[in-house]
Amino acid sequence: MLKKLFKKSGTEFSPPMAGKVVSLDQVPDAVFSKKMVGDGFAVIPSEGKVYAPVNGKVVQLFPTKHAIAIIDESGLEMLIHVGIDTVELKGEGFVAHIEKGSEIKKGQLLLEVDLEFVQAQDKAIITPVVFTNQKQYQSIEVVSGNLTIADTACIIRK
Repeated sequence: MLKKLFKKSGTEFSPPMAGKVVSLDQVPDAVFSKKMVGDGFAVIPSEGKVYAPVNGKVVQLFPTKHAIAIIDESGLEMLIHVGIDTVELKGEGFVAHIEKGSEIKKGQLLLEVDLEFVQAQDKAIITPVVFTNQKQYQSIEVVSGNLTIADTACIIRK
């Protein structure tokens, strides 16, 4: 019943990784926890695969492969930032399956991440997902808990 209510009242976004979905205030980086980049949620991943949470287009794949910017079909912009301070790994432990400009479909594999390697480098694996064009939406409702990529992690109301 809750999912039906969501469909009537906003746009659904799946988590890009399976794992525990939490609020941004749990991210150990003020840029994300204070919502300086935008509102959203974070995933404590249970596996190292990053999937497209929506249909859309990759507008940026950072050279270090630790972050992807996507614009969905409705024009909402999101940033998936795998881990904290993972830019310092210079791409090691990351394999990209897309590139800038790629058209993507919900559920498509975007990246693979060696989570054990990332953690061995003393980097947090928590993955913020933020919606960067804040003026295009009114609110975000996050569904917390252990979720798969088939579940709904948040609802955006425009």
